[in-house]
This record gives sequence, structure tokens and C-alpha cells, in this order.
Amino acid sequence: MRALFVRDLRLALRAGGGFGLGLAFFLIVVVLVPFSVGPEPALLSRIAPGVLWLGALLSCLLSLDRLLAVDFEDGALDLLATSPLPLEGIVVVKAAAHWVTTGLPLVLVAPVLGVLLNLPAPGFGVLVLSLGIGTPALSMIGAFGAALTVGIKRGGLLLSLLVLPLYVPTLIFGAEAARRAVLGLDVSTPLMLLGGITAGVLAFMPFAAGVVLRVNLR
Repeated sequence: MRALFVRDLRLALRAGGGFGLGLAFFLIVVVLVPFSVGPEPALLSRIAPGVLWLGALLSCLLSLDRLLAVDFEDGALDLLATSPLPLEGIVVVKAAAHWVTTGLPLVLVAPVLGVLLNLPAPGFGVLVLSLGIGTPALSMIGAFGAALTVGIKRGGLLLSLLVLPLYVPTLIFGAEAARRAVLGLDVSTPLMLLGGITAGVLAFMPFAAGVVLRVNLR
């Protein structure tokens, strides 16, 4: 499993592997928002948590179609399915590699982009914490969606349509935690709910994705 994880990291980091695409999209979203809503500092401060979380969520979508499709096209997924590794473990490894190359950079760069949106100082720490808790769920849900659409040509749009509704609870509680921090309110409730969602997703989704993969690879 370690070798598979390293392999997926190398594939993501090589030219055309998708690494950096999410960061570029995240930056574009944040830069364009002031042009669309106006440069008023009070308005930007109010919408900053939601914009940053929405930008991170959409950035995670960009590379999901490559999560399993590349391995399916070159036959590597069939070989992995016949290996001693369980399909559930393979899905978890691929989701972890996706988070390291996409989710983690978004978490690290979010405070810098928060400055562009005039995010108040109390919101920075909770924003990073909420993204750190929530983005693993985004990668794992995305891996489930990739398993559902594997083998479908040009399934990127279908993947987005399937995954986006499942992303909504994570988006709501992640943005709410950052918003409450900005307003000086208690953030424990949305953070605990966000953590519960992530824990539930990490516990359940690998098995669901494994079942779907077995069906699609028959």
C-alpha cells in the first residue's frame, strides 16, 4: 500500500498530473470575487469564509476524474483488483494521495488567500482547522464518485453531479465554523459536526466504493 501511495503521488506531481491545478483554480476564484461583488472591505469580510470554502470544494473537484480513470484506461486497476490488496484499501490509498496533493495545499494556502478577501484575524485559525478536518471527507467522497463513474467515457461531468450533493453538509458546517469565528461566536458545534461527517465518511465510503468497483470491473 505504501508503494501504491508513492506511485500515486508521483503521478500527481509529474507534468500534466493535476498537481497545482487546484491551487491555480482556488487563486482565480478568490481573485475574481472582489471584481464581481465590489472591493468593499466589510462585504468581503462577511462573505470570505463561504467563498474560501466554496473555492476549496470546487478545486477538489478538478482532479477527481483522474483518480481512477487513468488506472482503468492503462489496465493498472485490473491488476490492482487481482492483487492481495483489498479494493477498499486501494480506494483509501488513492483518496489519501489525492488529499496530500490537492487538499493539503489548499489548507496551507487558504490563510494567504484569506488576506485578499479581508478575512478578519479571528477567522484564520478556525478556517485552517475546518479545512483540515473537512477536506479529507471531500477526497474520500470524490473517490467514491470516481468508483461510480470508472469506465464511463467523459464521466467528469457526471462525477461532479454525483459528488456535489454529497459535499453540501461538509461545506455548510465548514463555512459556518469559519463564519462564527469571524463573529466571535462559539465554533465547537460546527467543528464537531464537521468532524463527525468526516469520520463517518472515512468509515463508510471505502466499503461503498469497494462494492461499486467490484461491480464495475466485472
